This record gives sequence, structure tokens and C-alpha cells, in this order.
Amino acid sequence: MSDAERAPSKQQPSLAAAFASVTTLFFAWGLITSLVDPLVAAVKSIFTLSNLEAQLSAFAFFIAYGVFSIPAAMLVARLKSVWSVVLAICLMIVACLIIMGAADIDTYEGVLCGLFVMASGITILQVAANPLAAALGPPEKSHFRLTFSQAFNALGTVVGPLVGAHLLLDGIEVPEGEVLTETVRAGALGSIDFAFLIISFLLAALAIFIWSSRKKIKAGDVSETGAMGFAQTLKEVRSSKWALLGGAAIFLYVGSEVAIGTQMALFLNDDAIWSMSLQQAGYYVSFYWFGAMVGRFLGSALLLRIRAPVLMAAATACAALLCLFVLVVGGVPAGYAALAIGLFNSIMFPVIFSITLERSSAAQEATSGFLCMSIIGGAFLPLMAGSIADAAGYVMAFIVPLAGYVLLHVFAQMAMRSTVVAADDHDVSAIH
Repeated sequence: MSDAERAPSKQQPSLAAAFASVTTLFFAWGLITSLVDPLVAAVKSIFTLSNLEAQLSAFAFFIAYGVFSIPAAMLVARLKSVWSVVLAICLMIVACLIIMGAADIDTYEGVLCGLFVMASGITILQVAANPLAAALGPPEKSHFRLTFSQAFNALGTVVGPLVGAHLLLDGIEVPEGEVLTETVRAGALGSIDFAFLIISFLLAALAIFIWSSRKKIKAGDVSETGAMGFAQTLKEVRSSKWALLGGAAIFLYVGSEVAIGTQMALFLNDDAIWSMSLQQAGYYVSFYWFGAMVGRFLGSALLLRIRAPVLMAAATACAALLCLFVLVVGGVPAGYAALAIGLFNSIMFPVIFSITLERSSAAQEATSGFLCMSIIGGAFLPLMAGSIADAAGYVMAFIVPLAGYVLLHVFAQMAMRSTVVAADDHDVSAIH
């Protein structure tokens, strides 16, 4: 056998090892992103916040997507994948240190600053890791690799609330109108310190792991990464109706999903719903994300038989009806209905992404960048939900995602009636 014939067989184990290294990144950012849900419930009690003030945690995290998506793409284009990934992880470690310092000096503003820095690192990580997952192997299997890696991202979002509830929500529940005792409060701040200390060590180990695998990753990465600036991106998308509609849809979807997830523990803890301890409620939040993980696998199979806009129309209708059920029925059944929404959220992000790329007349690069920027919806809609929860309770706060899913259903209906203007098979280059 010639050297040329032996080369592919030697390369395959190397590519598999590189792909396994990159897949760990998907799990890591899924876990850290979903920690925001129990953290919102924790800081509400620790710092005696209103629901609106507590939702600033989600705001600080998701606003980074709008600020850093395009700069992150430009950074990755300049530094290439491995250096960008290591830089992103280092930035996330710095964020952990900021949050730990904020817990030590007892300042909520410091926690918000740390969350912003954390999300900035995750944004760079996403921009770098998604093309890597697609590139590390035979081109004909790129869709499988990206879906497989995203499944580990979904697994991280299931594990995150379990870890967060255990570390952040133990013993911090207080009746409405009361505050934590100084002893309990100090212990709760110490728990935040401990949780992010663990995360920083794990991130450091991950950075070392990725760096040690850099030669394998670089050898397999044959993708070419380009990036547009803000002005060029906005100029492109402004001329495309579907790029703008897709951006609005991503804004509404992420905002609705996060508005539910970040208040889920407080919602289930409410006497009008399940009236369980805050920590127990925090554990149940993982079922919301577990539904999204299961739905992603089921949705992948269904998309082989059903047109993407049709499946999205069905999913958004079901999610809207579940929100309406929560508003009208309330009580214990509303808790189950709220958790079930995660199942129907599952396919929305990638389907919105692909629907938009197929129909946008703007450059694919500009459309993709604008859609990633639109994840900023996770910063604003939770604030609206928190404000309504302060004024009328957690049940009424579901009017925000209800409106979001109704508008997303309209988007799906429009897509069903529209024509595909780009026939190319686009990869989904980001996932929430």
C-alpha cells in the first residue's frame, strides 16, 4: 500500500480526536449559559431584588451577543480557530474571577459585569467552534458532526440547572417582603464564590486540553473564516426583507425562551403553582431544557419528512397554546405546561436560521452575522417579563412569550407562502 493510500486511515483517528476535543466546548458553553437560570433566582434573594432587577442578570449576559457577535467573527478570522478558542476560555476564566470578587465584596453590579464578560467569551467560542465541528471530517458528514456537537450543547443546558440549583439555591428562600439573615446571606455569597471557582478550574483544564490538541485541530480545520464589519453587515441586511424578518424572529425566539427559563424556578416556587422549595424548583428547570434536547433529536427526524416552515408553524402554535394554558388555567397544571414548552422550543432556532438563509437576498455572511446579533432578544424580553411579574405575578408574565410565539407563528406562515431564493444547502453556523 502506498503512503498516499495509508494517509487517510492515519488521518481519521487524528480528526476524531480533534472533533472530540471541540465537542467538549459545546457542552461547556451549554452548561454555563443555563446557569443563568438558577442564578437569577439566587441573586433575587441574596440582593433583595425585584423580578425586573433580577432579570438584569439575563440582560447583562445576552446583551453581549449583540455587542460582540460581529467583532468575534472578525477576531476569529484574524486569529484562526485554536487561538480564538483559547482566548475565549481565558476570557471566561476572567469572568469567573470577576463574579467571585463581586461575591466577596457583596456587589450585584460586579456579578452583572462578570456575566457580560462571560457571555463575550462564549460568543467568541461559538463563532470559532461551530465551523470547526463542521470541518473536522469528511464534508458529506458535516451536518451529522454539527448536530452531534449541538446535542452535547443541549446536554450541558440540562446539567447546568441541576448544578446551579445544588450550589446556588440551597437555603436562600425567604417569604415575600423579608430578607435573608446575615449568616444565610454570607453562605449564599460563598456558594456563588465556590460555584464559579469550580467553573474556573474546569475552564482552565479545558483550555489546556484544547491547547494540547492544537496540532490535531489545526490539521483538520480546512474551513475558511471571513467576517464583515458592522457597517457592511447592516448595509447588506437592510436591503433584504427576509434577513430583517429572520433577525426579528431570532430576537423573539431567544427572548421568549430565556424569559421562561430564567423565571421558571421562581414560577414553580410560587404558592399559586407548585409551592415547592426554591431549590427543588431549580432542579425542575432542567426538565425545561431536557425537553429542548429531546425535541432536537425528534425534530431532526421529522425534518426529513416535513418542510421546515410547516414544522415551525406547528411548534410555535403548540408553544403559544401552552403559554395560553398557563395564563387561563394556572395552578399545578400550569407548572407542567410551562415545562413542556421546552420541547417545542427545540427546533425553532436552527429552523429560523435555515429558513432565513434560504430566503435572504443579502450575502450569507451578512445574514448569518445579523442573526447571531439578534440573540440580543434574550436581554430585553426577560426584562419585560420581570416587570410584569412584579406588577401582576409570575403567571401573567407568560403574556410576553405568548406574544413572541404568536409572532413567530406568523413568521412561519409567511415562510410557507414564500419562495426559496437561495438554493444552496446552508449550514447552521450558530446555535443557542
